[in-house]
Amino acid sequence: MEKLDLKKTLKYLYEPSARAFSVVDVPPMNFIMIDGHGDPNNSPEYAESLQALYTAAYTLKFKIKKELAVDFPVMASEGLWWMDDMRKFSLAHKDDWKWTMMIMQPEIVTPLLFAQAVNEATKKKGQPVLSRLRLERYQEGLATQIMYFGSYADEGPTIVRLHQFIEESGHVRFGKHHEIYLGDPRRTAPEKLRTVIRQPMRKP
Repeated sequence: MEKLDLKKTLKYLYEPSARAFSVVDVPPMNFIMIDGHGDPNNSPEYAESLQALYTAAYTLKFKIKKELAVDFPVMASEGLWWMDDMRKFSLAHKDDWKWTMMIMQPEIVTPLLFAQAVNEATKKKGQPVLSRLRLERYQEGLATQIMYFGSYADEGPTIVRLHQFIEESGHVRFGKHHEIYLGDPRRTAPEKLRTVIRQPMRKP
């Protein structure tokens, strides 16, 4: 059985320092993705989308382990968040947010394997939202990130500091606000939640 230690090889992207901002060049990677909009705190669409993501991710994991003898961990859920006018993007305008939720997949996951897994999961679980999932290659490029500990609702000051770091480094924000959720809010106290907060950037 071959094992892909994704958490070790991608540690620099998924386990950044919580003490200082780090600059990374994020390579192209494959993701299972699903899109939506609105405040995630009171959106049935968001909850159903997240459930569908994990259903597909675990179906793929066990399918590949059984058929190809390759094992790998199901990675954390991630979210891309944005508004049409990113200058207005803030925690105060969640109802206007657009989002893409996603889970990273190793290179061994092909479009065919993905389609087969979604079909199998749909037959077994009967979740209509599974049909909205897609497998897409996404490249973020140059970005700044930091590990944040605490409630999602209290991220504001850390996001402001991250934006200031980008400006002071001679860059401008570019692309979508990105978060990687390493904790489970259903089982973890809010103050102990771990979230990677990332923002792509570029030279002006």
